[in-house]
Amino acid sequence: MLRLALAVISVGLADSLNPSTVGPALYLATVPRRVVRVVTFTAGVFVVSLGAGLVLTIGPGRLLLGLVPSPKGTVKHLIELIAGVALLLCAVALWLGRRSLARRELPMRGGRGSAFLTGASIMAVDLPTAVPYFATIAAIVASNATVPQQLGLVVLYNLAFVAPLLAIVAVLLVAGDRAEPALEHAGAWLQRKWPVVLAGLLLTVGSILTLLGGIGLLR
Repeated sequence: MLRLALAVISVGLADSLNPSTVGPALYLATVPRRVVRVVTFTAGVFVVSLGAGLVLTIGPGRLLLGLVPSPKGTVKHLIELIAGVALLLCAVALWLGRRSLARRELPMRGGRGSAFLTGASIMAVDLPTAVPYFATIAAIVASNATVPQQLGLVVLYNLAFVAPLLAIVAVLLVAGDRAEPALEHAGAWLQRKWPVVLAGLLLTVGSILTLLGGIGLLR
């Protein structure tokens, strides 16, 4: 259970460096009512992501797992292996496309509209391509954890996923207006480097999951 929780947190943190969410949050950190707007944006992202994860965990994920006769160690290790390979493929794709991805404009360069709806909409659009999230849910559903524990792991993943957004809120609360230049600099850095950094994180987590799953299958 501890190993699974650490893996969930690791994938969530790796997936959290998402320009679709961090980019708008960094922009909102430089407009009026910045703390409220970043908090509500974060809430929109969290609610949609968590809701989708909970539905998949107690619905389709559990239904698919029920088709497997004995979802014990072998199935668990196989899903770990598949999830790890999926993350490695994502890392390779990000690395190969790092230059073109870095040239794409970060979303939400206007300060209009509801921050909550913006966060919810961005997350809803991103969900179909959230391969690390789906891989994590698959590993959670295949584990020996109870249903409440599995739901708790999904919550844990989403807390890790919004960790950078919560960090922005914390910086704004502590530093106030003094944080604006640093946040603008962070936004410019994210624009240039996010594909490389995210590829490295996914490579690390994917390698660990692949290794754990492979070793488990060989035993």
